[in-house]
Amino acid sequence: MIERKLGAATRDAYGKALLDLGKENPQVLVLDADLSKSTRTEAFGKAFPDRFIDIGIQEMNLVGIASGLASCGKIPFISSFACFLMCKGYEQLRVGVAFSELGVKVVTSHGGISVGEDGASQQSVEDFALALTLPKFTVMVPSDEFSAKALIKKSATHPGPVYIRTGRSKAPIIYNADTKFEIGKGIKLRDGKDVTLIGTGLMVFEALEAADILKQKGIEASVIDIHTLKPLDRELLLAEARKTKAFVVAEEHLVFGGLGSAVSQLVSQNFPIPVEFVGIEDTYAESGKPEELLEKYGLTSKHIAQAAEKAISHKSK
Repeated sequence: MIERKLGAATRDAYGKALLDLGKENPQVLVLDADLSKSTRTEAFGKAFPDRFIDIGIQEMNLVGIASGLASCGKIPFISSFACFLMCKGYEQLRVGVAFSELGVKVVTSHGGISVGEDGASQQSVEDFALALTLPKFTVMVPSDEFSAKALIKKSATHPGPVYIRTGRSKAPIIYNADTKFEIGKGIKLRDGKDVTLIGTGLMVFEALEAADILKQKGIEASVIDIHTLKPLDRELLLAEARKTKAFVVAEEHLVFGGLGSAVSQLVSQNFPIPVEFVGIEDTYAESGKPEELLEKYGLTSKHIAQAAEKAISHKSK
């Protein structure tokens, strides 16, 4: 049985990664939209005041200024809440960053409904879909503090624009400081023969717990962390599809347009199998404690295990 041990929030890991990057590379700049305490860019601003710009509450200009800096060879990291930056700044991200293929690194915080009491206006449930539709963007969602720090540091030298979602809540520890991460390559955390549980972000640990639940019923589940939603690890996912012939995709996002949609498109075109989805249905959430919201909207290990049994029942006999 896996032990749930809480580590730092992925937004905290972002703040630490920025400090390392600031020391290592003088081309790294950080821009924020008056939320540096919450996004955890504040420490970078104090350490490197000449490379930190607080734009104020104007996400569109945040993206525009970063585009200009990237066109001059700088490596700008820009941050705000996921719902603010992706929704307000989408046109600028489309024209100023994606179309121009500029290396702006967009790292948002307060992704998903685990934001909690702040309510629907600040709970981003559409950001995966928005980011995935931007051509040339690499899209990542780390699951714990170790994956967040590693992937954020790698993003600084990764070519082109990058979107990374971080969270407000403390995340259960899955990895350690020695774990190796590669952008675009998923990580198989468990190997099974009956069903594959695919998670991203906070849902990776829930998938591991779901595998424990299923094991008690005699069901062997693979568990995969897809920390890079785009580009997908096609090789790993198709190998799992051929082996277990049933998928469950779990994400703290709407069931429309996110990881589930991307995985379904991949398998339907290459090796069609039953796919079940654990995500937020056609709704916004509400204010509440993170654990209560995750339970109410069906984003727990129990729900993943139930979806796995359903997916297995649909396998070809």
